[in-house]
Amino acid sequence: MDNSEKIILGISIGDYNGIGIEIILKTFSDKRMFDFCTPVIFASAKLISAYKKFIDFDIQINGIKRVENAIDGKLNVLNLWNEEFEINPGEISKEAGAYAFKSLEAATNALLVNEIGVLITAPINKDNIQSENFKFPGHTEYLESKIDGESLMILMSENLKIGLITGHIPVSKIASEVTSALIKKKVEILHKTLIRDFAITKPKIAVLGLNPHCGDNGVIGSEDDEIIRPTLAEIQQEGKLIYGPYAADSFFGSGNYKNFDAILAMYHDQGLAPFKTLSFGEGVNYTAGLDKIRTSPDHGTAYEIAGKNKANINSFKEAVFTALKVYKTRTEYKSLIENTLKISVQKEDH
Repeated sequence: MDNSEKIILGISIGDYNGIGIEIILKTFSDKRMFDFCTPVIFASAKLISAYKKFIDFDIQINGIKRVENAIDGKLNVLNLWNEEFEINPGEISKEAGAYAFKSLEAATNALLVNEIGVLITAPINKDNIQSENFKFPGHTEYLESKIDGESLMILMSENLKIGLITGHIPVSKIASEVTSALIKKKVEILHKTLIRDFAITKPKIAVLGLNPHCGDNGVIGSEDDEIIRPTLAEIQQEGKLIYGPYAADSFFGSGNYKNFDAILAMYHDQGLAPFKTLSFGEGVNYTAGLDKIRTSPDHGTAYEIAGKNKANINSFKEAVFTALKVYKTRTEYKSLIENTLKISVQKEDH
């Protein structure tokens, strides 16, 4: 895909009984959005039309059979199925989970062969999507199984980026999962991401401790002193600006997070609870570390307001803009590296 062309933006619909389709339609009802990308929804025109009628929403869609048929300036819908069925916003059903996977699988395949430049995923229900083909805790793990690279979940807003050392795992397994090797791997992914995807030349990264008060010298756990501190010291020897571990209970309330380009939390809720408190409704979930770009809004299916035309689009819109910005930044970085290598080779030839 030529960087001068509009980026083809693939969208998976998530659970159609949630708010996913509503926030997609609302986002692209603003015609200015078409100035930035050419959207392609992986679903069916019948489904999108049915949802339009349900919430009495007036926006034209363009049904297509192949991504290459997408028309600039239109809300394109790639028809993956033709059957008709009733939508029941707010209802949890196995059928909705099956169609969520069909949409995700097709969009991911299109991403892999560069038919689309970036992927935006609307929220799924992590339970009803489970099947023989989808046995993952969430989008991140599924995408990591399909795309080259090792993933790092990052929740981000304009002034805050939080990555996770461990992701969707039970609390009972967190301590045993936090190893020196895992910390090094996640730090490396985050460091590379900040340079390549966000153009931060010398990133400053804070790492949170695992135990309350970072273990209080072993009184409340030994992992911080025996694993985390020595590992961070090793990484610092490489020249990376890594700091910590910091006690998680005061790190955000004190405003200390503002002194860093990104933060690594030890586990899911340690990072996401403060993030959603500070940025809910404006945040973006970015799957870093992979060769392809995927973002999503920072909220779930919101069944309680599905079909009521009450969903806030800010997070989904930010997910769109973040994906497009990362795509362009990554393209520029790749071009810079290639030019640097060419200059180096030319110098050696002389």
